[in-house]
Amino acid sequence: MTETVVSELWTELKRFVNTVDRAEAAETVVAVLIDHDSDVEDIRNAFKGDGDIKRALTSYLDNDNNYEDEEDIEEEAEEDYLEDDWEN
Repeated sequence: MTETVVSELWTELKRFVNTVDRAEAAETVVAVLIDHDSDVEDIRNAFKGDGDIKRALTSYLDNDNNYEDEEDIEEEAEEDYLEDDWEN
């Protein structure tokens, strides 16, 4: 639901943001949503049709050093931790 509310706010407020500043504003919106644990798919669904957010999300994911790989690394680290417990 958070993504939907933010999408409505973005839609209403972006007309007040200068065109040259919209990319940076969209990047900020995406970063805040991600920082508050919004799922990438939920953001995509809430903002479908908005090119500024789509580009910002793509840029964020490209700069996030393989977004999906990080999730895999976290799972592997947890598995290693659990295996270490059994070795003692």
